[in-house]
Amino acid sequence: MKPQLLAHTNREQLAAAAAARLVTRIVDVQSARDNAAVVLTGGGAGIAVLEHVRDSPARDAVDWAKLDIYWGDERFLPEGDPERNATQAFGALLDHVPVDPERVHVMAPSDGAFGDDPEAAAADYARILAENATPEDHGAVPRFDVLMLGVGPEGHVASVFPESPAVYETEQSVVAVRNCPKPPPTRISLTLPAIRHAEEVWIVTDGAGKAPAVAMALAGAGEVQLPAAGALGTHRTLWLTDTKAAGKIGERFTLPLA
Repeated sequence: MKPQLLAHTNREQLAAAAAARLVTRIVDVQSARDNAAVVLTGGGAGIAVLEHVRDSPARDAVDWAKLDIYWGDERFLPEGDPERNATQAFGALLDHVPVDPERVHVMAPSDGAFGDDPEAAAADYARILAENATPEDHGAVPRFDVLMLGVGPEGHVASVFPESPAVYETEQSVVAVRNCPKPPPTRISLTLPAIRHAEEVWIVTDGAGKAPAVAMALAGAGEVQLPAAGALGTHRTLWLTDTKAAGKIGERFTLPLA
């Protein structure tokens, strides 16, 4: 299915609209089958979305105790480090809603049970995904109802960078990523096949610096050179941006959303 784009005026409007969309999606899924699963992202826009969910009166429509929460990637740093996506997500939202701690699946930190071994931490997260997958998921990854991602100026998503070993991975659901071109150099990340297991993939980004990557991804670039082009949902792929990030996209991509 062709990706869809919705460009908002600025980050504040983008984050508010994406937050409303996220609450609605979770409530709809829970109404249909009780439980829901989402994958969170970091970055300025991604954390702003969580802050808007926190501040929304509609947040109480979500049954937080019946929500499984995962991350698309994580910086392999000590627990509580302010650069970790999980640290930022707890501060922005998860510390403020009644989540079930057993259903909040954080990637291991560098001072955790696996020590300074990102490969072991990645293997453990793959185990967590497999244990939470059901026969209906048809694989070792749960059916994510929404998987949120940011995108880098060079087109990386999660911690899958252009032409890196991770972008060629087809078997594993989670990998350790070393020698990242941006700090910190060591991370844990879902792979593109795991990302593509999500029903809906939302790529949330803003700023003129992202405009070339956004335009190239929507124009059909190859995923090895631009991993964002390979981040596709099974039912829907949404690019939620501000007008600056959408500034290099031709009119044929500015489609109305259903």
